Amino acid sequence: MIETPETSASADGFSHAAALDILARSRPEAIKAFAETHIDELGPIEVAVSRTGLAMLPYVDTVQNTAFHLGEVLMSEAHIRLPERGVEGYGAVIGRDLEQSMAMAVIDACMAAGIGLAEIRTFLADEQRLQAQADETRLRKVESTRVRMETF
Repeated sequence: MIETPETSASADGFSHAAALDILARSRPEAIKAFAETHIDELGPIEVAVSRTGLAMLPYVDTVQNTAFHLGEVLMSEAHIRLPERGVEGYGAVIGRDLEQSMAMAVIDACMAAGIGLAEIRTFLADEQRLQAQADETRLRKVESTRVRMETF
C-alpha cells in the first residue's frame, strides 16, 4: 500500500489527517505554547505561506448525500519548509490567528521530521479528549432544545 498523508502514521496511532483535524480544533494558547517547546529542534525554517483569506466551506446534504458550498469562511494558513531536513509543515485554522496556524505548521513539521513524537501523541490525545467533551456538552445543549411532536 502506498502511504498518503491521509493514511500514513504521524504520531503513533494518529493518522496525519486525524492529527491535523485535532490540531486545527486545538485551543489556541495551548497549541502555541506546545509548538514553542519544539521549535528550536527544527533548525532553519523557511516560511512559504503565512496568510489569511476566505475559503469555501463544503457541506454535505444529508438527504441527497451531495456536496455543496455552504458559504465562505475566514481562514489563516501557514506552510513551512525545513530545508535541512527535507520536510514541510502545514496549518490552517478558522479565523485570523496567524500564530495559531503557524504553530500547527510547526507541529506538523515536527511530526514529519520525527521530532517529539511521544509528546505530540500526548498533546493530541489530551486535545482530542477535551474536544470530545466539548462536543458532548454542545450536543447535550442542542438536545435539550429539541421539540418532539406527535403526528396524527
